[in-house]
Amino acid sequence: MINLSILISSSEVSGPGGLFDLNATLPLVAIQFVLLTIILNIILYSPLLNIIEERKEYILNNLSKASEILAEANTLTKQYEQELTNVRKEAQLEITNSQKIHKEILETELNISQKYIDNLLDTITQDLFTKRDIALNNLDTSVKSLCGDIETRLSI
Repeated sequence: MINLSILISSSEVSGPGGLFDLNATLPLVAIQFVLLTIILNIILYSPLLNIIEERKEYILNNLSKASEILAEANTLTKQYEQELTNVRKEAQLEITNSQKIHKEILETELNISQKYIDNLLDTITQDLFTKRDIALNNLDTSVKSLCGDIETRLSI
């Protein structure tokens, strides 16, 4: 600590040329600072600001295009969803109509088949009844002839 205080006391300058000495170099340094600022502004900052501005415009254009494309995609999605619901409704109507038609066709075919089977059964039963009647008649005639033969043999 003692060494530091000795160093500070020995560095004191008496007279002109101290820490804040104002002479002719101060305006020169100010002019030099202003010139360097102008040169840096022209050489470095202006092109850099132009590039930043161009990049900003490019990003804004791309964002606006993207938002337009997104809006168009949303409208197309809504349109396709509407068309899809319409097509689904039409398909459902078509399915129900075809089911009704097939049901009616099936019912008519069942009715036709039932009538055919009824007619076939009627003809078969009529044929069986006629054959039964014929068989009974033949049996009756055979029985009568046998009865007559038996009576003749018994009467002998």
